[in-house]
Amino acid sequence: MQRIIIADDVEPNREMLRNMLEGSYLVETAEDGEEALGKLGQYHRETAAVLLDLKMPKADGYAVIEEMKRRGWMQKIPVLVISGEDAAAAENRCFELGAADFVHKPFESSVVKNRIKNAVDLFAGRNQLEQKVEEQARALKERDRIIQLQAEKLREGRAFGKLMMEYRSAIMEVETRLKVLNDEFSIEYNRNPFESIKSRLKSPASIYEKLERKGFPISVESIEENLTDVAGLRVICSFPDDIYRLADLCIRQDDISLIRKKDYIKYPKCNGYRSLHLILSVPIFLSDRKKYVKVEVQFRTIAMDFWASLEHKLKYKKDVDEADGIVLQLKACADSIEELDYQMQEIRDRIDESRG
Repeated sequence: MQRIIIADDVEPNREMLRNMLEGSYLVETAEDGEEALGKLGQYHRETAAVLLDLKMPKADGYAVIEEMKRRGWMQKIPVLVISGEDAAAAENRCFELGAADFVHKPFESSVVKNRIKNAVDLFAGRNQLEQKVEEQARALKERDRIIQLQAEKLREGRAFGKLMMEYRSAIMEVETRLKVLNDEFSIEYNRNPFESIKSRLKSPASIYEKLERKGFPISVESIEENLTDVAGLRVICSFPDDIYRLADLCIRQDDISLIRKKDYIKYPKCNGYRSLHLILSVPIFLSDRKKYVKVEVQFRTIAMDFWASLEHKLKYKKDVDEADGIVLQLKACADSIEELDYQMQEIRDRIDESRG
């Protein structure tokens, strides 16, 4: 049975509240603030609520609330102030200190019982939710720790180190071929089809987490077979047609195979994300053999990359008001950026035509 502490210096008030609540709760009484704090010190882990008068000897109700707050009890135990104070300032001060409710004397028994029940149920639900959140946070922390440990073991393995070397080689292979095309376009057409290339290699922890999340075995063979985004490049182009021209030239090279293509430019994601994704099988040349390695290549315009980078940062912001409205605004920005891309491409074409 849940325990309630009643603190009031007037004995008839204490007894009336005791008689009202006994049977539903275990009731402890205190005739002053110091005694109330002593009983809280003894029973705070099992106390469901505190009914508190304001005017008491030794320590008044305000002092009791402030001490409960200092000890961290207010977060777990609802305090219902039951007082004859009519001044709004007293009620406001109690709420500012963290009281759950304020009941004016004289009061109706049924009203007090319902207010106590509501406060107890509300805090119990909140405490259970906080406990679940804490448990989940501990579980996630432990999971991250295990992932890091397993990732370190993975990293230390010679076969894993060799595989990462092969992925790095594949990135260099694709990057070199793209730079050759860029140089050729610079000479033949007096312009460059892309502005920059960014490359990345998935970390051991990210690799382990993805294998585990998708239910794949944790092994070097499983990485090669099941993951297509360990090695990645992002190619930032000036105009949308440069994206398709470069992608087509890559795919047409006779020793590169296209495994998968996702065109989020023609078919954007629902949030407005646009990019062309290719999964390529690329040859690398080792000391004793040629080996094909999977590489993910993403093609974006400067404007698409600007939007994607900011959207990625903004979507991880917590406690954002009007989140749905922000999502719609981001989508509208993505649509505006698409229109801008094609307007700039049209201007380029007009300039090229005017030059003959």
